[in-house]
Amino acid sequence: MTDAPVGSWPVDASGGGPARTVTLADLLRVPLHRIRLVAAVAAVGLLAAAGYVLMVPPVVTASAVVAVRPVVTDAFTPSGAAADRAVNMNVESGIATGTEVVQRLADANGQDQRDMRNALAVEVPTGGQILRFSYTARSADQAVQSVNIAAQAYLDVRRAMYEKQRTEMLRSYDESIGKVAAQQTALQRRIGTAREGALDAAVAELSGINSQLTQLSSARTEIAAVDVNPGWVTQTAERALVSAGRDRPLYLFAGLLGGALIGVVLAYAWETVDRRIRSAADGRAATGLPLLGTVRRQRFRGRRRAVDADVRYVAMAIAERVRQPARVSLLAAREDPSILTAGLAVALAADGREVFLADDSGRVEKLRAAVLADRGRLPVVADQARSIVPKPRPAGTPANGGAAAEPAPARRPSPHPPGARPSPDADATLTLPRVASARGVEINRTGGAGDVAVGIGSVRFGSWRQGADHGLVLYNAPPAESDERGVAIARQGSAVVVVERDRTRESDLRRLVGRLRAAGVTPLGFVLTRSGSD
Repeated sequence: MTDAPVGSWPVDASGGGPARTVTLADLLRVPLHRIRLVAAVAAVGLLAAAGYVLMVPPVVTASAVVAVRPVVTDAFTPSGAAADRAVNMNVESGIATGTEVVQRLADANGQDQRDMRNALAVEVPTGGQILRFSYTARSADQAVQSVNIAAQAYLDVRRAMYEKQRTEMLRSYDESIGKVAAQQTALQRRIGTAREGALDAAVAELSGINSQLTQLSSARTEIAAVDVNPGWVTQTAERALVSAGRDRPLYLFAGLLGGALIGVVLAYAWETVDRRIRSAADGRAATGLPLLGTVRRQRFRGRRRAVDADVRYVAMAIAERVRQPARVSLLAAREDPSILTAGLAVALAADGREVFLADDSGRVEKLRAAVLADRGRLPVVADQARSIVPKPRPAGTPANGGAAAEPAPARRPSPHPPGARPSPDADATLTLPRVASARGVEINRTGGAGDVAVGIGSVRFGSWRQGADHGLVLYNAPPAESDERGVAIARQGSAVVVVERDRTRESDLRRLVGRLRAAGVTPLGFVLTRSGSD
């Protein structure tokens, strides 16, 4: 067997070329190729969120509003424009969430103070004298009851604080008034026994004591008249006003989104340890071999013709590099190249070649079914294999509606169909036209019982030993990772490496090419496919 030179095909596409720019499509390619992993992790996140929503009871929030007023002696006196400055609202907010209020709330509910403190929230609107109490609980009744208790507890605590302050001030005034009254009594006794020279001084002193006593009594009266009411509840919590947890659907969305993000991260992590061939550039970088062709995926029915054309172009590239007798072994690392092998056999046989399709792994029936399916999709061309001599007219048949013409003498057909004359050149490649039928027309020729007529050629099936005497043998090699027969047979002829996009691992492909070169085999190139030939 004599192989054609490789020619100007590049041996290593990685050297000398400019660095490839990473695009957004490159970043999206990994999650798209690992879409099953991303979808599985996203589904787990969604299920976890759904379980949380179903198993954990929803929370409800009840609100109550308290208007805070300053403690003044005259409740009808306007507080002015800066009403929020009359009361320190930061202090009032601290008292509302203080220990005493929380303790009363815990005693009423019979729960821990830490849980009460976490469930209770107080908001202070800017520029106002309002405290908005909010309480979150598992039930509406508990939320309404607790927030009302908290609001009333704040008012009670604040009133008790004001009353205590007023009591202390009144007690201080009472002590001062008692002391001044005692001085007044003593001075009155002294005036009764005083002489005329000291009487005027004692009367003047008594007048000052009376004035001081009057001022103390007036101040005590004002303190006693102070309204210690710290405010009132302007809006009590009711069951109808309770707001349930409206963010529960957000948990589902958050679970789905979080699972998808984790899935993308896992996809990139998996990609770093399990690299796959994604493009022809990856195949060249991993093998250092020329690309014989790319077979696209059949995404819809109308693209079947384009896929068949891809297979025929690959067959042309292989035929250009081999001369009969040829032994071509189609090798894959872990994948099954049967569909591509059958398609190449059909494409080669359609041009008039006698192709022997060899397989030793029990896939002969699969190959036969694929060949029959591919043969039915051969393109329709003019049937040039028929004799171009017209049939003679019967005697007495008029030509062009005229009188009967004399029968033409019968011509002896040529023993060689047009274009099939043998060439004196021993290395010439026989090229025959295709058949007119779309499903292939079997011509009259002697063939075995297992032959399948394809165009003006045929495809025969059998084992490797049975095809020893045939001119063109395609060997459907088993996966090279577990069977070495494909590499051994490639030593007797040529090898074509079959690479399946998104399935063939770079490590397996590098190992296969290394084994071929170590065995002394120089592959013709590699074919990039998608799931076989479709």
